[in-house]
Amino acid sequence: MSILRNKRILVTGGAGFIGSALVKRLVNENATVDVIDNLWRGKLDNLLDSNGMSCINLKKNFYHVDLTDHNQCVQYIKDYDYVFHLADIVGGIQFAFSNELFIFRQNITIDTNVVSACITNGIGNYIYVGTACSYPKYLQMNKGITALKEDQVYPAEPESSYGWSKLMGEYGADLALKSGRINVGILRFHNVYGPGVEFEGNTAQVLPSLMRKAIRFPQEDFIVWGSGNQYRDFVYIDDIVEGLILVAQHGMNKGAIQIGSEKSVTIKKSAEMIVKISGKPIKPVFDIQRPEGDYGRIAICEKARNILNWEPKIDHHEGFKLTYNWIQQKIREGHK
Repeated sequence: MSILRNKRILVTGGAGFIGSALVKRLVNENATVDVIDNLWRGKLDNLLDSNGMSCINLKKNFYHVDLTDHNQCVQYIKDYDYVFHLADIVGGIQFAFSNELFIFRQNITIDTNVVSACITNGIGNYIYVGTACSYPKYLQMNKGITALKEDQVYPAEPESSYGWSKLMGEYGADLALKSGRINVGILRFHNVYGPGVEFEGNTAQVLPSLMRKAIRFPQEDFIVWGSGNQYRDFVYIDDIVEGLILVAQHGMNKGAIQIGSEKSVTIKKSAEMIVKISGKPIKPVFDIQRPEGDYGRIAICEKARNILNWEPKIDHHEGFKLTYNWIQQKIREGHK
């Protein structure tokens, strides 16, 4: 039986891609779940189940709250057994590097407010979600495959303000743990994808953007940013949610634990897989004038295996197809 059964749980950012998937899983675990989200990127539609019904009572269990407001955090973040803190400002490469000060300021404020409210109101368990973008730039720009362990975030030198802000969120969680007033779990995610992911606009990341382009081709050109030689560690949403459940059960006060597939896939290979799924005669065009971000990194998931008994279950071929089909369905519904 899950230790989360019958617990009162708050998910910040719970109307977002990862947050809404976690909320649905927690509801299935028979937890009582509340959601805080300012709907900047999240959508209430994300909380609908396969029958079009909301998985939580939106009048009673959803709070449209600005987490940059400390007083609102203290007001709403109370009387929970667990807080899963997923709310942050994030986007694709173009957005991330065009809004660095905004991203850094917002995320630092959100993270410090949430953890402070948890401690002020005597919440027992705080779970923070970090990112592989927090690894030093020099480790992610090397040619060849760079496999990383958790302790390689220091000495710190993330490439983006987003990576810095999320690393500071981990640091704040560590300080909260050292205070002796709260239990802390920290997961560090690599590149997450799957049904529910944002695929429109400049906040969409590489995989869903390419899938959208393939679905809309030839009305939309299939242009790949950069050389395509850069690679990523793509991990499917169901595996991410499993990690979140397991960290609550086995990973509290164990330091940062990263979650990834441990496999590298180049953007060029990803584009080819997407073209194959589409069944269209698409020839990818690589725009080397566009930014391509870090050269790449993959996770070494020894801690996840040893502490959480976690392994990725969805391979890239299956995950890509499931995600492509979901985006295609959403685009068709939008056209209607």
